[in-house]
Amino acid sequence: MTRRTEDRVALHYAQGDLERTILEALVASGKDPDRLTPEDLTPVDEFHTGGREATAAFAEQAGFAMGQHLLDIGCGIGGPSRFFARERGCRVTGIDLTEDYVRTAEALSRRVGLDAQVAYRQASAVALPFADAAFDGAYMIHVGMNVADKAALFAGVRRVVKQGGTFALFDIMKTGDGELSYPVPWATVSETSFVASPAEYRRGLEAAGFAIVGERNRRDFAARFFAEATARAAAAGGPPPLGTHLLMRENAAQKIANVVANLEKGLIAPIELICRTR
Repeated sequence: MTRRTEDRVALHYAQGDLERTILEALVASGKDPDRLTPEDLTPVDEFHTGGREATAAFAEQAGFAMGQHLLDIGCGIGGPSRFFARERGCRVTGIDLTEDYVRTAEALSRRVGLDAQVAYRQASAVALPFADAAFDGAYMIHVGMNVADKAALFAGVRRVVKQGGTFALFDIMKTGDGELSYPVPWATVSETSFVASPAEYRRGLEAAGFAIVGERNRRDFAARFFAEATARAAAAGGPPPLGTHLLMRENAAQKIANVVANLEKGLIAPIELICRTR
């Protein structure tokens, strides 16, 4: 993936002062920004299909052990990293292309008292700035759709994960023929969307030195998740003050509608893959 493409991906997510936007939404939701818990952030910081419920289910599948040092690839504003730190007792280092996301992840982690267990830095998923075998395990959640060179991604992860370590993925993958409708949460146009099939993922992972030990299609779960979210918004007359729509900005409704349409047509599905280093 070229630097220009990475810049376009980062720009897709950047907002400039995302922390302030989230803090204002927290206040509007009746929360005190100076007395936050990780649960207070849940509506906004799980920026992927299924939200916190999906993260918890994914963690069960991944099976990371207490105290392990994990790499979070494409950490966003830090929701999953804070989950693994608090609920699984792990130490997590997160990377993301978008500087605004990294700053916000750091700030929110300080506010909920988890900054000693998590750390973040701006970096590319295809040029990991870490030593060989630096991590006990790694994961990425809804990230591969923005990475064109999955071979470089998987090879880099294999390099930095210790022998016998786990690499767990939860991505939107291509499950049918046809053109996707845009915009979607991860891309405004097709030029920055690199959705691949499970078969392509499997081939790339195996070539990089991983053995796939688990796979799960979460399409039905996703359909239920989006139906329930739509029903709640309709009943409330719109989205709540705090939610992932803040990360998707003014066309959030259209992005979600297109994801649902693509899902219903059988073009995409969120899929988990659990791998071990060979």
